[in-house]
Amino acid sequence: MAFSDYRRALVTGASSGIGAATVRRLSAEGLEVYAVARDADRLATLSAETGCRSCAVDVNNLDALAALAQSAEFDVLINNAGQSRRGNILDTTPDDVDALIDVNLRAVLHLTRLIVPGMAKRDRGHVVNISSIAGHYAFGGGNTVYHATKAGIHSLSQQLRVDLYGTRVRVTEVSPARVETEVFGRLLGDLAEAKRRFFDDYEALQPEDIANSIAFAIGSPARMNVAFMEVLPTQQVVGGLNFAQRSRQTAT
Repeated sequence: MAFSDYRRALVTGASSGIGAATVRRLSAEGLEVYAVARDADRLATLSAETGCRSCAVDVNNLDALAALAQSAEFDVLINNAGQSRRGNILDTTPDDVDALIDVNLRAVLHLTRLIVPGMAKRDRGHVVNISSIAGHYAFGGGNTVYHATKAGIHSLSQQLRVDLYGTRVRVTEVSPARVETEVFGRLLGDLAEAKRRFFDDYEALQPEDIANSIAFAIGSPARMNVAFMEVLPTQQVVGGLNFAQRSRQTAT
């Protein structure tokens, strides 16, 4: 199934970063793209640039998602919207837990159940779930709830392939490492400081790299399902093992 087999795509988290880059890439391939995000102004700018349909929708609004899913037949669904928080389970708040589960997992599940049955019925479609290396590896500095929600996206992607067995609907999980987006700036509350701390001295992935990875999976032949892609900067690795020393009481 090349791009010519698909007509319409829905991309969440489309106002910036990976989402906006994906809207640009899919629009360039000739798809009619519905760009979903909360920031209407940014979506309007993106629409003027690419011709995409601007959909100012909060993915936490189930009624709005249902209406959007019923408004058209989508051949491609890109579940990209996501949030993170600072800290770990030792200092997380109820709002942190609820917000991350709502955006990173619950909204993905709802959009999937709303759109994928139509794909299965038409025997045509492609679901791309954007997870994270945080869903596969434990490392210091990561938010525990974020890790858990991205692990959920990994499990969803695996099970969805089982649910769609026998159809021509494909499921791809793209798991990026560090990408130069606004996520880090939102965490720190300072985009300039985030750029200095996380990107100026590093050769990080760019949103276009992930958009091109998505395009590769979608544009692959019908016989080929790119099930999982882990995309890292060349200079970034995962792994490592820490071992805390036994504490010793000072002799008195």
